[in-house]
Amino acid sequence: MSDYIVSARKYRPATFESVVGQKALTETLRNAIRQNHLAHAYLFCGPRGVGKTTCARIFAKTINCLNPTADHDACNQCESCTAFNEQRSFNIHELDAASNNSVEDIRTLIQEVRIPPQIGKYSVYIIDEVHMLSQGAFNALLKTLEEPPSYAVFILATTEKHKVPATILSRCQVYDFQRITLMDIVHHLEYVAQSEGIQAEQEALRVVAEKADGGMRDALSIFDQLVAFCGNTVTYAQTIEVLNVLNTEYYFRLTAAAVQNQHTEALLILNEVLNKGFDAGSFIVGLMQHLRNVLVAKDTQTLELLETSETVAKQYADQAAQCGAIWLFRSLDLINTLDINYRTAKNKRLTVELALVKWCTMAIVNAAKAPDATPTPSVAAKPAVKTPVTQPQPAAPVQGKHSLPSLKIPSVTPTTPAAEAASPAEEVHQTPFTSDRLNQVWAGLKQLFPKEERLQLMLSEYQPVIGDDYSLTVTLINPWQKEEFAKFSPQIMEFVQRELDNNQIRLHLEVAEYTPTDVAYTAQEKYKVLLNQNPRLKDIKDALKLQID
Repeated sequence: MSDYIVSARKYRPATFESVVGQKALTETLRNAIRQNHLAHAYLFCGPRGVGKTTCARIFAKTINCLNPTADHDACNQCESCTAFNEQRSFNIHELDAASNNSVEDIRTLIQEVRIPPQIGKYSVYIIDEVHMLSQGAFNALLKTLEEPPSYAVFILATTEKHKVPATILSRCQVYDFQRITLMDIVHHLEYVAQSEGIQAEQEALRVVAEKADGGMRDALSIFDQLVAFCGNTVTYAQTIEVLNVLNTEYYFRLTAAAVQNQHTEALLILNEVLNKGFDAGSFIVGLMQHLRNVLVAKDTQTLELLETSETVAKQYADQAAQCGAIWLFRSLDLINTLDINYRTAKNKRLTVELALVKWCTMAIVNAAKAPDATPTPSVAAKPAVKTPVTQPQPAAPVQGKHSLPSLKIPSVTPTTPAAEAASPAEEVHQTPFTSDRLNQVWAGLKQLFPKEERLQLMLSEYQPVIGDDYSLTVTLINPWQKEEFAKFSPQIMEFVQRELDNNQIRLHLEVAEYTPTDVAYTAQEKYKVLLNQNPRLKDIKDALKLQID
């Protein structure tokens, strides 16, 4: 039989100091041992592969060590430590609750608790995956867990804390293990690779760490898989091939194509990705992460948020220098919307392609308004010449739920700050649009203000009417509505102008005035109203000898 041992077992931590990514937690356990403040029951909970069972074993070995070190670590030389390392200790008992979850299994354990330790001070009982115990087994454990013998210590471990009954939780000291950070995993993998004499590129180890999703055991298992394929040299190219990960170069190329308005290149890159067998949904998620990294790399203060190598971080910084911050914000919003729509789309590929084309054309729209570009003081901005375009025909007013047939519109039209003239230096866009297209964009405004219920109601009830020179008139019922609506006018106009590609659109808010009308209240008054509408009603009344009460 081969003497080969997988890395997850070979490099399993043997001391608190060697546990990766749980510094605060291991220090707390060490202090409890140092001060001799040991609880009778502990609950270690957290994701898989973060060190729960490992810390339980280290803790059990340390409290039973006959000659602890000055730092209160196990000496690994005494009889208790030697027995533990050779897996023949009678003081430390491990139970897998996934396969021993019945009442009888727990009763057997309770019988064992009555036997005091032969070597050392404590009998430690480690129950892994404790949430798998049946309700009866939990009930059988309660009394012993609350009042065990002085020499008994219980350490329960679980990945699903919410499945553990509250009666058990209240009897334990609870320790929440956190996911191990990406860079902590990378550094540990570098240590393992160096110990094994393996040359591994840091970018390759970063991919392994991302794939492990915060679990060290998973990372070491993936690393062993890579070594079996690559030998003593692990490269980034081999890693993404073995793990079926999309090369980040595709995202850099795609972003560059979007910045340069090359929608054809973007479609070809997408086709190349799909032909390699990658799922379009995963591709979208990766693109969002890439754009986030580009945005983070745009500021030196946030550059440290990039969990990547220095070489790749420089690539992100170089691409960030070519992108405006506002353009990146809108790009992230566009791709995030694509991710939402992709799940319900029937033609998924077409949905992705349309979004990429829109993304590429978005660069040229914002080119003249890049927020990062500082205008040269010595060059005066020339007013843009307004090109003649075919004006759209005014659409008929759309009657909402609060449409008023007897309204009189004032001749004086108050305007909001959004109706100010455009800056002369701003590039003019006057794309014509129809009332149907305007109504579609108007309906999309609700997504901008998810928490503004009153504004959403007004957007539903009042539709804009198209006038001359791309003016939009919204007629409201009272001044309060106008004041409330005006608060959001700048954001509304920015959205409408962008979606319709027309920055000459202006918004006017008007308040309608009621015309007083006579209202019939009494029976006689109602009779007179009906009589005016139908004079023959009097003949019917007289013939039937009816009385108006």
